[in-house]
Amino acid sequence: MSPEDLREALRRAASALKADGPPFALAGSFALWAHGAPEPSHDVDFVVAESDVEAAAATLAKAGFDIRRPPEDWLFKAALSVDGPAVVDVLHKINRVPVGPDMIADATSLDVLALSIPVLTPAQVMLQKLRSLHEHHCDYAKLFPVVRAVREQLDWTQLRTETADNPFATTFLDLCARLGIDAHHTPDSQLTCS
Repeated sequence: MSPEDLREALRRAASALKADGPPFALAGSFALWAHGAPEPSHDVDFVVAESDVEAAAATLAKAGFDIRRPPEDWLFKAALSVDGPAVVDVLHKINRVPVGPDMIADATSLDVLALSIPVLTPAQVMLQKLRSLHEHHCDYAKLFPVVRAVREQLDWTQLRTETADNPFATTFLDLCARLGIDAHHTPDSQLTCS
């Protein structure tokens, strides 16, 4: 998928949801991009409350998206055409927790591709990304560029507190401290990375 195609999918889906859909927010890597992180090269994520899934699907179908229901029970996918790849994921559960109206209400309104839309905060997205780390999904290399870009917008103490039960997340946060990305946490020793 080209960056232009992904931006067009984001613009069309956000425009449709904003005009005629339930409350929503831009999520995932594109939310971090809206806050200053590098532009992602994979699908666009939105969140809606679990009770609004069918309304969101109907809104996107009316806007010309082909709606697909994968076996996973926490999202649906939308493609710009019947034979095209699914480029928009609409999530109603994150890390097995249903999306509620509070998460969407806490989103920040930002101008994204000339549209003012709700966008999850960097803290919300990084918390979700850290909670999803486990022994079969633990690619720190993808997290470093985005966390560096939004580091001043994060509450590092909150991230540490809310991921304390996940050793993969706490290890990543310790690495961030040792590399100087989290300047507020003083580790026992410093690594240097140029």
